[in-house]
Amino acid sequence: MGSLTGGDPSLLRKINSAVVLRALREAEPSCSLTDLARVTGLSRPTVEGVLEGLGEAGLVAETGAAGERRPGRPARRFRFRAEAGRLLGVEVGPRRVAAVLGDLSGRRLGTVAHDVDTAAPAAERLAKLDAVVAELLEGNAVDAGTLRAVGVGSPGIVAADGTVRLCTALPGWTGLPLGARLRESFGCPVLVENDANAAVLAERWVGAAVGADDVVMVLAGLSPGAGSLIGGRLHRGHGGAAGEIGALHLLGRQARPERLLSTSDEPLVPLDEQAVARVFAAARAGDRRAGDAVARFVERLVHDVAALVLALDPELVVIGGWAAGLDGVVEPVRRELARYCLRTPRVVASALGGAAVATGALRLALDRVEAELFAVPGRDLSAP
Repeated sequence: MGSLTGGDPSLLRKINSAVVLRALREAEPSCSLTDLARVTGLSRPTVEGVLEGLGEAGLVAETGAAGERRPGRPARRFRFRAEAGRLLGVEVGPRRVAAVLGDLSGRRLGTVAHDVDTAAPAAERLAKLDAVVAELLEGNAVDAGTLRAVGVGSPGIVAADGTVRLCTALPGWTGLPLGARLRESFGCPVLVENDANAAVLAERWVGAAVGADDVVMVLAGLSPGAGSLIGGRLHRGHGGAAGEIGALHLLGRQARPERLLSTSDEPLVPLDEQAVARVFAAARAGDRRAGDAVARFVERLVHDVAALVLALDPELVVIGGWAAGLDGVVEPVRRELARYCLRTPRVVASALGGAAVATGALRLALDRVEAELFAVPGRDLSAP
């Protein structure tokens, strides 16, 4: 897909277009020509020329003169056309596939989710993804050709090109060229990211971590993973494996994760959400064995999170995940971290819950489009 702004204007023209377009988007629902010139510091003729080009590209529309009264000709007003394209955020998880639809402002327009069997092979899971997206687009009367970017959150270690280098949670997922497969399917840029990384982006965007630059987000299932922001930027590590704290049990320090929450001699199935939820519910009801199991789970989680806290010294730790009842571990984790860490960060529950990964995937797609709309060579105009 070519540039949304079209053509190959001069560097100055690109800078002016990015400045005017950002000012328009932040001034929603509309802005007068006079105000645009004042906010951007550009001359009226320059702003008019930029608006003409943006209008031809379909990114700007003139809305009329409502809201401003002056002698002579009515003031011309313009708006950013967020409807000029659509974005998708997709979660591919062990138990479900979900998608959220957004516009070019990041406004969420709808969502669809379908359950999938944990043992489903890759082909079946990908077919489920296609079905979820088709249902979402059809339900919102959106042509697939209007998609400008797609973000995807998936378990595992993900390479820069969207290939899943290693994944133990989804059968047949290791080695899958997921990015290439979906780029061919959607015909637009596709950004694939680890699910915990997507979740931390979502929490900072519209969740519990808004305004925080140094954040650890823990998806605290039986095999936990974490996404980290350092200075407001996602920390993936050299090979994309940062935050894989679920592998710590391999060091031999602790019991395997499926035995942590077991209340019998039989281990839990690691992806059995209902079984995990039952253990948490029984612990809240006063069951001793369940209470002991939850205590083991919290101890393991604290050790995992403490390793990240000691290494990164985050301002905030957000606890989320797919299992019901995980919000009940926030206070025990906070209390135990104070015993292990030199400085205890704030610890809070996820504000987005099960929607965090798909929402973060949508943020990835929005980041891609914003880089296209607002970035120019040698300059970073994408930051607020």
